[in-house]
Amino acid sequence: MKFTKMHGLGNDFIVVFGKQQLPENASELAVKLCNRFFGIGADGLVYILPSEKADFKMRIMNPDGSEAEQCGNAIRCVSKYVYDHGYVQSENVTIETIGAGVQPVTLNVKKGVVETVRVDMGAPVLEGLQIPTTIDANPVIKQPIEVDGRSFEFTAVSMGNPHCVIYVDNAVDFDLTTWGPKLEVHPLFPKKVNVEFATVKSRDHVDMRVWERGAGPTLACGTGACATLVSSVLNGYTERSASISLKGGDLFIEWNEDDNHVYMTGPAEVVFEGEIKL
Repeated sequence: MKFTKMHGLGNDFIVVFGKQQLPENASELAVKLCNRFFGIGADGLVYILPSEKADFKMRIMNPDGSEAEQCGNAIRCVSKYVYDHGYVQSENVTIETIGAGVQPVTLNVKKGVVETVRVDMGAPVLEGLQIPTTIDANPVIKQPIEVDGRSFEFTAVSMGNPHCVIYVDNAVDFDLTTWGPKLEVHPLFPKKVNVEFATVKSRDHVDMRVWERGAGPTLACGTGACATLVSSVLNGYTERSASISLKGGDLFIEWNEDDNHVYMTGPAEVVFEGEIKL
């Protein structure tokens, strides 16, 4: 299998192009290939597939074999891949995902190569039961949650996949690996949840660290950054646009008041190309 290793702010993926549909053993392959000791190593296995609705369709498998409905960093990588390889000529591209449908993408191209990508991530879902949580509220803000005797408050947002945003005093040094996995599988979240720990630094800057559902701690999460911005606006902490600082770097997120859509801008990089015997 030929592949390209790519990353968005250190959130890294094995990108496969040329398949007509998702392989039946994609889940098994993701577990094997994403392993950083016995495989290639990645936060996800991404297939770029044909689409009847958009330029291409993206399907992404987590390292535990589950499928992610959406991934902001992966969609930037996919967009860069199809442009840099000449599969699209326009700097305006559409990518279909199972969680958010057809997503318009704008490419910032310099000397024929994509440097940054701006993605229309769609409208956030704020209805508790649709996110999904077990809470029948719209929106779900400052909802108490307890795990292992510790109490938190969270705001719930779906960006095509479910997120639980929790504000802490110091997100950068927060004990992510202790609390992330416990909150991911909390009964309040019937399809599990991505967990963001955030610290508001100013009206236009938030520090965030993430525990991704099915992947664990990652250096960046595009949908998580979007959910964090939406949550921060709902809680009155920030303006409708802000830089979200993740461990791997910054994403610029905007929640447009006119169309209610969230827009994410950030880089995508190629690490190397390779071939692996399956």
